[in-house]
Amino acid sequence: MSINIALAGNPNCGKTTLFNALTGSRQRVGNWPGVTVEKKEGVLKGQADVLIQDLPGIYSLSPYSLEEVVSRNYLVNEHPEAILNIVDGTNIERNLYLTTQLLELGIPVVAAINMMDLVKANGDVIDCKKLSKELGCPVTEISALKKDGIDEAIKLAIQAAGGKEQQKVFDSYSKYVRDALSEIERIIKGKVDDREILWYAVKLFERDLRIREMVDLSEKDKKKIEESIERVEKELDDDSESIITSQRYEAIGKIVADCVKKKPVKEKLTVSDKIDKIVTNRVLALPIFIVIMFGVYSIAMGSWPFSIGTMGTDWANDVLFGEWVPNGVDAFLTSLHVDPVLGSLIQDGIVAGVGATLGFVPQMLVLFFLLALLEDCGYMARVAFIMDRIFRRFGLSGKSFIPLLVATGCGVPGIMSSRTIEQDRDRKMTIMTTGFIPCGAKMPIIALFAGAVFGGGSLVATSAFMIGIAAVIITGIILKKFKAFAGEPAPFVIELPPYHVPGLGNVLRTTWERGWSFIKRAGTLILASSIVLWFLQSFGFVNGGFGMVDDNNYSLLADLGRALAWIFYPLGWVGDMAWKATVATFTGLIAKEEVVNTFGILYNAGEVAEDGMEIWGLVAADFSVVAAYSFMIFQLLCAPCFAAMGAIKREMNNTKWTLFAIGYMTAFAYVIALIVYQLGGLLLGIVHFNVFTIVALVLLGALIYLLCRKGYEPDREAIIGVELNGAK
Repeated sequence: MSINIALAGNPNCGKTTLFNALTGSRQRVGNWPGVTVEKKEGVLKGQADVLIQDLPGIYSLSPYSLEEVVSRNYLVNEHPEAILNIVDGTNIERNLYLTTQLLELGIPVVAAINMMDLVKANGDVIDCKKLSKELGCPVTEISALKKDGIDEAIKLAIQAAGGKEQQKVFDSYSKYVRDALSEIERIIKGKVDDREILWYAVKLFERDLRIREMVDLSEKDKKKIEESIERVEKELDDDSESIITSQRYEAIGKIVADCVKKKPVKEKLTVSDKIDKIVTNRVLALPIFIVIMFGVYSIAMGSWPFSIGTMGTDWANDVLFGEWVPNGVDAFLTSLHVDPVLGSLIQDGIVAGVGATLGFVPQMLVLFFLLALLEDCGYMARVAFIMDRIFRRFGLSGKSFIPLLVATGCGVPGIMSSRTIEQDRDRKMTIMTTGFIPCGAKMPIIALFAGAVFGGGSLVATSAFMIGIAAVIITGIILKKFKAFAGEPAPFVIELPPYHVPGLGNVLRTTWERGWSFIKRAGTLILASSIVLWFLQSFGFVNGGFGMVDDNNYSLLADLGRALAWIFYPLGWVGDMAWKATVATFTGLIAKEEVVNTFGILYNAGEVAEDGMEIWGLVAADFSVVAAYSFMIFQLLCAPCFAAMGAIKREMNNTKWTLFAIGYMTAFAYVIALIVYQLGGLLLGIVHFNVFTIVALVLLGALIYLLCRKGYEPDREAIIGVELNGAK
């Protein structure tokens, strides 16, 4: 019979480090059913019958965030045999708040006081025996990073799981509250598990709406409970939830005073405090962060020879998937005398498509490795704190800045970086806006039109970045006014863990998990999409028959472009270039840099340089200034490449939200491009007043209205979002 042990603790308490140490490589990573919260579970090394569940890092079991709901539902519904509660010894009072809640669940709890090496280095003393007596559960010392005491901790958890006697219930309440809780317990007796009856009583006392829905209460029962609550509120002159919170902390304060002896200090700052005085300084924080991220970006995605990531990606694209794999596959297919059509499918569809995706892997692995280093040492928690005061003005989390910054190199790792954002609605909005930032693959498009139409003006490239940033801000303001994204950004509560040397094992494991996730998910989508586009590009109707074509002008993709070109007519894509621009838009879904290559092929220029210099004259002849700018804006803001779409699907973990995100980006791009062409062309005298000018004015008015209108004001339950239903 297997034993299920849940690891629970605050964010940054060292819980995941302990989980990795206990399970090693014997773990599975996925998402909790119906939600985008990461799920980790593993088998204890050396004991295949012990399953360890790493719960999301939480501060309490109240439903303020998706993570808290997921953890709470697992503990209440799955009822593991034991809970190993990891407590940060350097911030023990804050961490024990969760411990007191876990003790009320009726599940055996073992408290593991982590970071004891830092506690001792600070000269502090924690009396674990005394603390164990006060809490009524086993308490042990560990250092997850150094793997000290972890064997004893898991041994105690296994023993607690097999124990038949119920642990003593921690009592932190005054007589008034205790009497009310006893009355509530009598009312719900038989309607909930007896082991959890105190926890249910406390939640009902706090007026937890979700618990009220779970417990079968009659109207008479609800009235009695409400009378008990109101009686205590009147006596103590406070609301029920605040009463519970204050009494918990009062009890915790007494325990800490008895069990923890801190070394007297004379205004002495710790090493972390000294570093934070610089890196979180209001003036210096942002420049320091920019320098650090510039270094990360340069190493991962900068120019060779300074970039390890670029060097790896160049080798993967030019040598591995540019010569070795295609030549090897070609030789193999030739030896088998494979049909040319099948050979083209394998080479031009599968190998080229998969190669286009895997070529980015070296850059992403280097980037993920560097970000994991910053996360593990404690710096990323400071970054979120620094950026929150800026980003919350636009309805985004402070943690949204990292994905947006990373996306300047490549949208795929940028989107995947959003998983560090705990709030589900903030994460969704970040994913939807990350694609607006011009990535490296969009640079050739900017270079093509800047050189061909705008005389190589640097202002065009600068404006592309400004448009991307403006799109993020506008989207943040607009979406926060709708119910699914409504409410102020979640109160920014975050532990700033002491700086420490990153654990190489944790960093490498995190890097591999994120990299493999991209290879597995985005790679499969790229493969399917590339095969479809290969077919559309390679086949067509010529001379009254259907077959492979040598000239893309006669392919199904070209026919599709001509058939759909009318959709982009309001954007200024007219004349002979209309279908070419439409076809380039479709091929840009494979990779944005393919837009320039497609123009080269359609203009019969063959393969062109990255900036498309060979076709500048032809492009300038077809595109007016506003039509070129309209086309460029649409390509910068519309649906990203298939690799990025795969990353969106992976992070959203929901088909409807994925389609909504892609649809929103495309619709937003279309609206902005239409407004730019119609109204910009009207001002320049290129476009005459027409029905689409009226449409552009209406859309501009609608955009202004959405920015200025009063938004939806949710209650606390609505803030969590409809995704919570999937976590039940």
